[in-house]
Amino acid sequence: MSQKRDYYEILGVSRTATKEEIKKAYRRLALKYHPDRNPGDKVAEEKFKEAAEAYEVLSDDEKRRIYDQFGHNGLQGNTGFSGFSDLNDIFSAFSDIFEEAFFGGGYSGRSRRSRSSHRNRGKDLQITIKLTLEDMVNGVQGKKIKVKKKVKCPECGGSGGERETCPTCHGSGQVYRTMQSFFGTIHQASTCPTCNGQGYIVSKPCPVCNGTGLVDGEEVITIDIPPGVTGEMQMTLRGKGNAGPHGGLSGDLIINFKEQPHSQLRREGVNLVYDLDISIPEAVLGTTKEIPTVEGTVKIKIAPGTESGKILRLRGKGIPVYGEDRRGDLLIKVRVFIPKNISKKEAEILRRLQDSENFKPKGKGFFSKLKDNLGL
Repeated sequence: MSQKRDYYEILGVSRTATKEEIKKAYRRLALKYHPDRNPGDKVAEEKFKEAAEAYEVLSDDEKRRIYDQFGHNGLQGNTGFSGFSDLNDIFSAFSDIFEEAFFGGGYSGRSRRSRSSHRNRGKDLQITIKLTLEDMVNGVQGKKIKVKKKVKCPECGGSGGERETCPTCHGSGQVYRTMQSFFGTIHQASTCPTCNGQGYIVSKPCPVCNGTGLVDGEEVITIDIPPGVTGEMQMTLRGKGNAGPHGGLSGDLIINFKEQPHSQLRREGVNLVYDLDISIPEAVLGTTKEIPTVEGTVKIKIAPGTESGKILRLRGKGIPVYGEDRRGDLLIKVRVFIPKNISKKEAEILRRLQDSENFKPKGKGFFSKLKDNLGL
């Protein structure tokens, strides 16, 4: 498998290039290698796709940050980056640039089709998937999700029915108006109002979809959720949303993740937190405790003289850092349990202990606070 070229090198810009500089560089390459300018030239087509992929990443702040830090490997999985499956995907994604680049340039065929497909693009869909802490740590392979959406009508294949060339624009999708001004003759083009830029009209609508080319349906989609995905992230699957009317491009499926609460652990960033309650004797004498982790329980030692509020750390027992080969930690927050009601015998024991030199703090320490709390 060949090594991918550096995106900055493809566009011919520096790593500190601004968004506007990146856009200008891509527009220049899109004009140079556009398929309408290079019919049948596979090398030009590959360069056209390569430039589009580079622009998709470098024009997006988050994707560019990940690429700058981790390179091509960092873009695999759940950044919303999936590349382009064909040229229509490119024309749809960057239709604004092609509108600018080819305005008045005479490249009517593919550019017009791309604008038409963009107008007919299906709506994006959003769904929510619940994630457990175990899912975030281990990832989920081959998860199947059923998505209800608009699909192409099986009767007409998504066309909407029988078509005929638009009588107003004669298939061009545009109407032209010539005006005289002080500066001379001005030719102005606008979208055909009859066919809405399609270049055709549906003369005999399909009886199943009533001419829309769409019916209600569903699709089972299989996805992989890599380790480190959290509730703040999204996954975008291109072309997996609603089908576009009249054979247009499909929208995207946007997957939001929602974190399910754990019975014992809670997440703080990439760290997990566990609140450990221990008794006064355990705090003074020390003890051994079993601590829950995502992988199972582990035993830890509580040192003698451990104070309430102390944080113990189990390194590498937290959530994987997405895109990196490391994990957060498990933080154990120690809380010394102080009873509100004690017996006379227990109170007498505590009074004797507070007079012991070993239990006399230099400041207002543990037993001074305990005395205040118990009213001794």
